[in-house]
Amino acid sequence: MRVLALAVLTLALAVPAGAQRAEPLPKELEGVGIEERPGAQVPLDAVFLDEDGKEVRLGELLNGKPTILTLVYYRCPMLCGLVLQGVLEGLKGLPATVGDEFNVVTISIDPLETPTLAKLKKQTYLAEYGRSGAAAGWHFLTGKQEQIQRVTNSVGFFYKWNEERQEYAHGAGIFVLTPQGKVARTLYGVLYEPRTLKLALSEAREGKSSLGEKIILYCFHYDANEGRYVVAASRIMRAGGALTALTLGGWLLVSWRRSRREAS
Repeated sequence: MRVLALAVLTLALAVPAGAQRAEPLPKELEGVGIEERPGAQVPLDAVFLDEDGKEVRLGELLNGKPTILTLVYYRCPMLCGLVLQGVLEGLKGLPATVGDEFNVVTISIDPLETPTLAKLKKQTYLAEYGRSGAAAGWHFLTGKQEQIQRVTNSVGFFYKWNEERQEYAHGAGIFVLTPQGKVARTLYGVLYEPRTLKLALSEAREGKSSLGEKIILYCFHYDANEGRYVVAASRIMRAGGALTALTLGGWLLVSWRRSRREAS
């Protein structure tokens, strides 16, 4: 029930660019979201710990290549896993292997998470990716709050901790960086088609920046008994987002079933 409630909330808050929101965001989501900042420079001197506990600077990991940046937290109940799974599926469809022509950097937004947890996540996704040599190109990082926020603020990724729920409220999206660490593209949601990733990486390699189609998904749990999800979802559909909602719903259902199988 909790997962299904989150799925409905995710659909309810998926707003295509140009659609009018019928009611303001809940207070728990005020100040949460992704602000597109093409051309913004990430702090290359930001310091983190890699999955082996080694201190690294963000610029070292870009290594002169376009880079996909994902901002998640490893204990996230659902949406972060969907983001990483979406990246993984997109990467599988690319001819180039991670680390050859581009890199992937995943940073936890939770300063309490550890390299041990980051290493477990890395092992899980690399095993499913199944390409040799990818370990050198996909980095899972943890760090201090100050360093995390330097990165999140630079790319326009805003989130906050909810003490009552003991989880982060945040949006879903990834950032494609140029070899110099500037934001080339922001890709929203949890589905990243190989063709889109290939184009974004190609543009980033050339130092180009552009705007993306803005459909923001939020990760936050609500009381399903309030009944506000169905109302919000129906309004979104009337605004023209029915196809988007159905697509995302199918993706969420498949991912939920997969996680249930893995758990069993």
